[in-house]
Amino acid sequence: MSWTIDEYPTALNYFASLVQSDDNFALMEAAISIAQDAEPDLDLQSAQAELDRLQVRLVQRLAGEDDGLRKLSALNKFFYGELGFAGNLNNYYDPANSYIHHVLQTRRGIPISVALIWLELANSIDLPVEGISFPGHFLVKVRLPQGQVVQDPLTGDSYSANALAERLQPFLDQTGITPEDAPPLGLYLQAAHPRDVVGRMLRNLQEIHHAQKNWAMLVAVLNRLILLQPERDELYRDRGMAYAQWGVPARALLDLERYALVAHGLEADLISKAIARLRQAD
Repeated sequence: MSWTIDEYPTALNYFASLVQSDDNFALMEAAISIAQDAEPDLDLQSAQAELDRLQVRLVQRLAGEDDGLRKLSALNKFFYGELGFAGNLNNYYDPANSYIHHVLQTRRGIPISVALIWLELANSIDLPVEGISFPGHFLVKVRLPQGQVVQDPLTGDSYSANALAERLQPFLDQTGITPEDAPPLGLYLQAAHPRDVVGRMLRNLQEIHHAQKNWAMLVAVLNRLILLQPERDELYRDRGMAYAQWGVPARALLDLERYALVAHGLEADLISKAIARLRQAD
């Protein structure tokens, strides 16, 4: 690949317009547009049209239904049974699992991409649903008169409080949080803000492209993250390092010199050495 998304200003400007304000944040549109990194000529409207068709099918079969629990049951049968949405367990780290149009075509994805489609359908039948940025596995929840249902977006299985605590434990162990210091479980079940959802999607892709050493695509993803979360100085460091690996020293220098202004301690020394090497190579 010899291009990066900043060579397609229309796509990047479009994404910027979608995420510039938290008021009326266009979550699904922003999520769909992420795929333009891989397919610059992607027809964004076709993905939205497919979502609309699925919503119409669901709404028609639930006409006149007011019971939330029956709505949830019908949605899950439609989504997992009839449509066959599930996790892409055979190729979990395929970047396409994060591309909404691809997930709509294949019915396979990762928790967050499948969840976004499920949430769109749930909203179309007026179910009070929200995404949960749970550690390690994005979840969804439904508020019903009978209580809150927390569900795995890949299977439709609901979780008890004990099951959620078990899922959370490896994260607590990894971060060194003892049971005595652990926050209440409810803290991890709060609704995810749309900006955070898009950020999590992009960070997933950041990790994948870094692991695959796909520097051009990594830069493209970081361009979007910088627009989404401009307050995160470390994104300029990451993009500078990606540019350096890609063999674009001039752009690497711009980002690393910017980051050097806020770097501290050992990291500041490492950044200074990286800048010196790039200046010699430029």
